[in-house]
Amino acid sequence: MHIEWIYALAGGMIIGLSVSIMLLFNGRVTGICGIVNGLITPQKGDTAWRFTFILGLIGGGLLLKVIAPQVFSGALTTPTSTVVAAGLLVGFGTTMGSGCTSGHGVCGISRLSPRSIVATLIYVGAGMLAVYVYRKLGIL
Repeated sequence: MHIEWIYALAGGMIIGLSVSIMLLFNGRVTGICGIVNGLITPQKGDTAWRFTFILGLIGGGLLLKVIAPQVFSGALTTPTSTVVAAGLLVGFGTTMGSGCTSGHGVCGISRLSPRSIVATLIYVGAGMLAVYVYRKLGIL
């Protein structure tokens, strides 16, 4: 019996719980790009929690790599230049859209924000279209 879907379910539940805790105890939406942006353009008294949050994200990934290295066994076949360009475009898009997948997609939709629902539909649709076009052109 295949139960790999349980990992996605557990991961989704953990993400939902963590963003709820952030909103409940910190009064903030867990938008990763906004949290990082707050570190790049710091405001007095607003950086410690941001730094700790980002450190936790990185530390959690490193800990997982030590505890369960097999989850990182998939080789990245996309050229590094493509990954860097995609990252920069995502950063530009999150600035234009005033939020990212975690802010709009996870937190905004769960709060039934019309702006977040529209933003999520647009960036998921644009991503699907981009992958389709790049695969047709043989880039991916």
